[in-house]
Amino acid sequence: MIFRLQDRNLRFVLITIAALSIFICAGSTGWTQQDSAGYVKKGWAASGKGDFEQVYRLADKCIDKFSQEAQALASELSDFPPQAEVSRYQVMNDVATCYFIKGEALRNAGKTEEAKKVLGEAIEKYPYAQAYDPRGWYWSVAEKSNIVIAEIEGIVYEPPHRIEKEIKISLHDEGEEFPVDYSRYGKFKNVGTKDYKYQMNDPIGLGRATGEGIYPNSSSVRFDPEFVKIKKQLHKIDHWKILNSRDLKTAFYKWNLAPESPGTKLFYIAELLERSGLIKHAVKAYHAILVHFPKTYAWTYWHTPWYVGKAALYRLKTILKQNPQLGVKLEDASIIVLNGNDNDVRNDEFIVNPGRLARLSLSEKLFWTQTVCGTKERKPKNMVEKRGGEKISLLKYENGDWQLLVDGQPFMIKGITYGPTRVGESPDDGSLMNWSTQDVNKNGLIDGPYETWVDKNQNNQKDPDEKVMGDFALMKEMGTNCIRLYHQPFKLNKELLNQMYDDYGIFVVLGDFLGKYAIGSGADWEEGTDYDNPVHQQNMLESVKNMVMEFKDEPYVLMWLLGNENIYGLGCNADKKPESFFAFANKAALLIKSLDPQRRPIAIASGDSLYLNVFAQHCPEIDIFGTNSYRGKYGFLDLWDEVRRVAGVAAMITEFGAPAYAAGYEMEEAQDFQNQYHKTAWNDISCNSAGFGAGNAVGGFVFEWLDEWWKAYKPAHHDRKGLFAGPFLDGYMHEEWLGLCAQGDGKQSPFMRQLRKAYFTYKELWSKK
Repeated sequence: MIFRLQDRNLRFVLITIAALSIFICAGSTGWTQQDSAGYVKKGWAASGKGDFEQVYRLADKCIDKFSQEAQALASELSDFPPQAEVSRYQVMNDVATCYFIKGEALRNAGKTEEAKKVLGEAIEKYPYAQAYDPRGWYWSVAEKSNIVIAEIEGIVYEPPHRIEKEIKISLHDEGEEFPVDYSRYGKFKNVGTKDYKYQMNDPIGLGRATGEGIYPNSSSVRFDPEFVKIKKQLHKIDHWKILNSRDLKTAFYKWNLAPESPGTKLFYIAELLERSGLIKHAVKAYHAILVHFPKTYAWTYWHTPWYVGKAALYRLKTILKQNPQLGVKLEDASIIVLNGNDNDVRNDEFIVNPGRLARLSLSEKLFWTQTVCGTKERKPKNMVEKRGGEKISLLKYENGDWQLLVDGQPFMIKGITYGPTRVGESPDDGSLMNWSTQDVNKNGLIDGPYETWVDKNQNNQKDPDEKVMGDFALMKEMGTNCIRLYHQPFKLNKELLNQMYDDYGIFVVLGDFLGKYAIGSGADWEEGTDYDNPVHQQNMLESVKNMVMEFKDEPYVLMWLLGNENIYGLGCNADKKPESFFAFANKAALLIKSLDPQRRPIAIASGDSLYLNVFAQHCPEIDIFGTNSYRGKYGFLDLWDEVRRVAGVAAMITEFGAPAYAAGYEMEEAQDFQNQYHKTAWNDISCNSAGFGAGNAVGGFVFEWLDEWWKAYKPAHHDRKGLFAGPFLDGYMHEEWLGLCAQGDGKQSPFMRQLRKAYFTYKELWSKK
């Protein structure tokens, strides 16, 4: 999720690519959408060149030609359309975007009153229009238009932040059993094989046992008095939109009627029950998925497979671990998806054991209460493999556990993705500065590392007792021992990094993008890096060589890192040619090993577990499977087990985090969620390190240190629109709110830091051995 691109006309090149992708996605929607998208593409390009007269002409043509169709589409909406229906509103989005492009051009040309009029029309006519950002999400045209108008008027635009009232579920039928003994109502067949099935013999009895909303009890909800009151209104409600609201009761009733697969429907019913605090009922619902629907799959926002049964299994494990008062444990449950690391669900094979819910003994209750991991530590012994060099090495033990050592001592990566961005700067327009040399006040000190101060009372002012500390000191105080950096596109300040290591004991994991965003390959954006192209390969190997030769003698380099979510595409074709990408990554690793006399470990930064099997087949020279993973507040689920089973190497999380903002929630509630997310995530990493769980985790990197305001186009505005769906508090990712530190109102950037709760949680967690 690191989008560090330095090209003054980047946005307009990206929009060209985005327009092409819209043509492909539109499919049978007709030529009109292609025409309207073409005007947007050309309008952005003309704006980037400063050709305002051409912008006006193009925008006016698009508006004249398509406004009637656009307004008809706009009249259908009372909110932003669901992601699956966005292409249907493409013409409306394009017309509104043309209004915006024209309005910005008029503002930039000094025609402020005309600009306000045009932008006002966009807001009035198309309040739910969205402009596509090539990073993979949409931003609100109305919100950005309001921001530009506010800039013209010299004020700060503050979008409304409405706090919704939470309405919880109150069950009419709680069921007769907890936990449910499924053996009383049917037979388990072929447990632990791909032919697993539960044969239900007494659906009526099982329905009475499970209770309202839990399969096979699909009828008792209809007799719930609260359901009867609102059932006539339910058909007007979109089940996906209500899912992310705080009206949990209405969402529960709507999802009992939702037109989704039974497993998917039951999963979200379980989630709603959990959010309402009905933990016992949620446990029954999640377990019912394992019994009845363990092979269910759905699709993520990024159109990668999402295995509902596996998600339910690990949620169930986490809930039971966090609630020992229930007195229940899950025994023997397992769902393995063979061939499940690609995007083709047709070749998947599920090996299923639904397990059973059993009562905890008194000693188990005490042990779960007193330990984080819920298991006793096993001492790693008898090394069977060593990777890396003498100073920094990876050891594998006979039980399959991995451990990272520095100077012979166990070392857990307690890392931060660090790249502080000043409010108002953006790579999209070329204004982004190199943080490692930035000295805004020209006093000879680098701003972020040495001159930041903590706004303890969050009044956006520097009070007398708020002393200058600097990020390096704050990170050390938190327990950070490593930051993640890339040697592209900026030249890193080696003197600064040496000071960081010498004075604060913080290492660097240093990376090369390996052609992601077309960086280092010599390809242009429209072409993208091709991992079969010998010229691109040679350019990237030269980039890797330059990195190693420049930094191989630096004591602060802990290990080398290759790529950044390349398998998701965007400026490269690794998503289409994963075999070619991973084979080339292995070639780059071989080159590094030939150049680095210290033989530091080499990791990759992949995208979740997608194509993990291809990595395992083609990357024997890469020592650590690193991956960016945002799986939600339950940790990383089966990721560690998958890496152990499929690849057999050490693992680390190269990015993880959650936003500190959520629509409909108090700011403190969102910060609490972010805090809990990080606490669970780190405990999951720790509980899968050598001696625990899968035994292969060597650490992780929090994403990120500081909020970046540029991710949703206007870099001087802290955007609040949910950019894409994900497992977060309001159901959406807010890319500009991921920092452990905030920048307040932005006026004191780059010097002010407001520490969020998660900072102090890490300070506690990372102080432990």
